[in-house]
Amino acid sequence: MRRSILPLATVVAMACLAAAPSSTDAQQATAPASTAAVASQEHLAEEAPFLAENSAAMSTMMAGMNVKPTGDVDVDFAAMMIPHHQGAIDMALAELRYGKNEQLRRIAQEIIVDQQQEIAAMHLALGQKLPASRAVPTQAAAPPQ
Repeated sequence: MRRSILPLATVVAMACLAAAPSSTDAQQATAPASTAAVASQEHLAEEAPFLAENSAAMSTMMAGMNVKPTGDVDVDFAAMMIPHHQGAIDMALAELRYGKNEQLRRIAQEIIVDQQQEIAAMHLALGQKLPASRAVPTQAAAPPQ
């Protein structure tokens, strides 16, 4: 089963648009703006570790995908896709560390397993040695509180 993963910026923009109050909602709001702003800042502060980890994963992925062409389409494809898949793994690990939705956490676990298998398959298809085996990190430890 293939899943489409939207870029983080697209997901954040969509969430902001969906959560943005209409002018009617804003007029009907009973809480003072300062209270709403403080609540919003607290929410962002709680999400900051996830956003930082996800942003780092995206930056690493994008840098890794920027490969110099070799003249071999297959090698170039794998060279770009392996960091892309690793980025998906790193983003899924961030979901496991910080996410609370059990359905999404399960999907994140599946992404980790599936993407690691695809990375291995690409190495094998090119006749490359597999990277050293390591445990599948589907049970990411929660961040220290």
